[in-house]
Amino acid sequence: MSLFGIDHHAAISAISERAAGFSKGPVRMRSVSVAIGLLGLSLCGPARALETVKVTDGIYAFVGEKTQRSPLNLGNNATFGLVVTTGGALLIDPGGSWKGAAALHAAIRKVTDQPVRYVVNTGGQDHRWLGNGYWHKQGAVIIAATTAIADQQARGSLQLSMLHQLLGGELAGTEPRYAEIAFERSHTFQLGSVVVEVRHVGPAHTPGDSFVWLPSKGVVFTGDVVYVERVLGVIDVSRTKSWLAAFEAIAALQPTYVVPGHGAPTRLDRAQADTYDYLVNLRGRMRAHIDAGADIIGAPNVDQTQFAYLEQFAALARRNAQAVFAEMEFE
Repeated sequence: MSLFGIDHHAAISAISERAAGFSKGPVRMRSVSVAIGLLGLSLCGPARALETVKVTDGIYAFVGEKTQRSPLNLGNNATFGLVVTTGGALLIDPGGSWKGAAALHAAIRKVTDQPVRYVVNTGGQDHRWLGNGYWHKQGAVIIAATTAIADQQARGSLQLSMLHQLLGGELAGTEPRYAEIAFERSHTFQLGSVVVEVRHVGPAHTPGDSFVWLPSKGVVFTGDVVYVERVLGVIDVSRTKSWLAAFEAIAALQPTYVVPGHGAPTRLDRAQADTYDYLVNLRGRMRAHIDAGADIIGAPNVDQTQFAYLEQFAALARRNAQAVFAEMEFE
């Protein structure tokens, strides 16, 4: 079995391959080899539908389900990140509910005893911020772009109503809590020996989407700027033109490791194929559709079939097309 074109060592030959490099299934600790690419190794037991992945020294991803929010996943249907330093830990995104944050904390405790000092909210989707209350109680300082905070405030009530329907009693304890540190375009700080850069380029999946860059590690945590393995979602607050610009800002960093907002840790080429190329194709075909005088009724029929390999394609592709038509009609 090989990942990124490289054979596994016999000791991990039982690990199954999936499209972005890691198998889907029960939660297990997995490690990533710096020398030979992203490899998975089963090390520990269940942690409420989160898969723990060691990306490189001191860097972890917690990969949630790529399906809908549910009582089982506690709203953690996304990918979260952890940076462990001698000065404490940094968490990228807090979990989608109070209980989701607690489940994330349980997974963190299996890889480090360091306390979580900072939590970055990479955007305004529920799993990017509704676990804030839990982490505030643990003493963590929360960081977010001002645009993300405004989006959270604008959509929080609707998000909680949705989660009440999807999570039921598992939503207990979840209340809005906003960042103590707000920034406009960028925020840089040091934790232990690691310099952390948080950047907001512009709207993408949501208005305040940001990414976290660790120059010394070559690691970028993209938030919802990057989806892999599953098709991205274009919603009413998405802006696909500036989404492309946000991706280009990430690509310009030439990261060694990409920890996406959804899906397993990967490389830049896979991130480009599943996110950037998808958006370029959809926008290009929608521009031709609009310029031909066609309307929104026909928008779902634009050709996206080259991306049918992505999970959730059947559920989201046509809806994405309508959303992009509405965005581009008067662009």
